[in-house]
Amino acid sequence: MAFYPDERLGLFIDGANFYSALRALDIEVDYSKLLDEFRRRGRLVRAYYYTALIEDQEFSPLKKMVDWLDYNGFTIITKSAKEYTDASSGRKRIKGDMDVDITVDALSAAEWLDHIILFSGDGDFCPLVKAIQRKGVRVSVVSTTLSNPPVASDELRRIADSFIELSDLAPLLGRPERHGSASDRP
Repeated sequence: MAFYPDERLGLFIDGANFYSALRALDIEVDYSKLLDEFRRRGRLVRAYYYTALIEDQEFSPLKKMVDWLDYNGFTIITKSAKEYTDASSGRKRIKGDMDVDITVDALSAAEWLDHIILFSGDGDFCPLVKAIQRKGVRVSVVSTTLSNPPVASDELRRIADSFIELSDLAPLLGRPERHGSASDRP
């Protein structure tokens, strides 16, 4: 994974996909450390975090996290999620795809960035990665292949300029382990 100190970096975090990868690897990320790590690797210009929120929910831990990110160096892009019941399983599901938002913003940012780091393993981003690369911008993908099934699409890994295995970043970005039982945690 090659980074150059003078290159302009942009982070594009697909919140739902990144969360799935973190959960699959049992990693709790410290977002301050994440910013610091990429500031060390180049000139971090912008860090975007994309997520869908259920608007009518009284309490959501996601809203608290999004608020914190917004006040601590991230540009937050949200949209209203729709909650529905899956007809085949009867389970409640949430629909709030951010792929188009990420695509539009990343293509626009490719005009003023040298390197885009995409935190998603979603194969739907393959055309985006190719389009950004045609503009002369490098694209690194952060996700995991160590989960079962892998979160990272094989095709996305192949076309990216570099693939960063999330588990390799865990020592740099992870929160320290908490001691005590789960019920003792805030």
